[in-house]
Amino acid sequence: MWGGSKLSSSGSRILEGLRLGFQRTQADSSRLTTSEVYPKNQLSWIPQIKPWVFSENRIMWFKSYSMTFACLNWMKIFRLPWTRPYSTSQTTVDASEVKTFLALAHKWWDEQGVYAPLHSMNDLRVPFIRDNLLRTVADHQPGKPLSGMKILDVGCGGGLLTEPLGRLGASVVGIDPVDKNIKTAQHHKSFDPVLDKRIEYRTCSLEEIVKDTVETFDAVVASEVVEHVIDLETFIQCCFQVLKPEGSLFITTINKTQLSYALGIVFSEQIAGIVPKGTHTWEKFVSPEKLESILESNGLSVQTVVGMLYNPFSGYWHWSENTSLNYAAHALKSSLQEHPAPAEFALKGETEELQAEASTNTGVQEELKK
Repeated sequence: MWGGSKLSSSGSRILEGLRLGFQRTQADSSRLTTSEVYPKNQLSWIPQIKPWVFSENRIMWFKSYSMTFACLNWMKIFRLPWTRPYSTSQTTVDASEVKTFLALAHKWWDEQGVYAPLHSMNDLRVPFIRDNLLRTVADHQPGKPLSGMKILDVGCGGGLLTEPLGRLGASVVGIDPVDKNIKTAQHHKSFDPVLDKRIEYRTCSLEEIVKDTVETFDAVVASEVVEHVIDLETFIQCCFQVLKPEGSLFITTINKTQLSYALGIVFSEQIAGIVPKGTHTWEKFVSPEKLESILESNGLSVQTVVGMLYNPFSGYWHWSENTSLNYAAHALKSSLQEHPAPAEFALKGETEELQAEASTNTGVQEELKK
């Protein structure tokens, strides 16, 4: 198509259509009101192009893929006037992530399979949760140190972390948006009558249960979860709401560094096959600094951040001062603040203070006259 020194007639028509479409779109965009271009509650940018641009000039019907990609790249580089901030996110659950875990739902309890690193991670994360929770209680029962505590395990998968917490005596609610994950977890816990009484599983997202579980849980656990959600701020806000005052939030996740991309995605997924391809998206990784900022701004005080390193050859995890790959965080929900006094009582108090001050000034003036 582009072999000669001159464009073909079809190529000329395409370019002319692009030129006319751009001119007409600019003219229309200049007439748009502010409310049309920037409607309320829009947070991120997506292109909003008049439908007639596609129908009259048939830009989307190009047969030349190279031409299509060139136009798309051009639009991306020169963010045109008709683009505006917008977000349709109403859930923290990413549908593409659900598909990934749906395909692996039957492999959760294979200790030598794709979830082997998570089985091994229990050697660190279970004591991390247990020991930090025990600091908040005066005494505990031997053998059941978490007895009396209610814990929410968000993104519980097949129950790899839920069951150990239940064995420590806690009453645990495990939630996951993938129905097959929950069925796998329910089937596995049914073999242990004790766990069957202590653990409850639900197929749902965190935001779906917030209204019914406000200030219900002593602890919320989100282990290897936040790197899969699409709205981290909303997720943390939901965690805050379901926690009791001074409740604990536990997070394990992956730092957003060049090293985490090289080892966590390129090596682990594409070379060694330790993790199935497509499990992680580097853009969703979050640094400890950013996570702490989000937690603190939502009423959660960070207590501990510690690095975690996985040895793919031995299959074991160990703690580290280096947080450039994986890390664990513990945060506490701030206690309830005193409610401000009603306006009428505040006004009354201010009036009494003014009267007292006035009487004092009067007494001083009388003394001076004498």
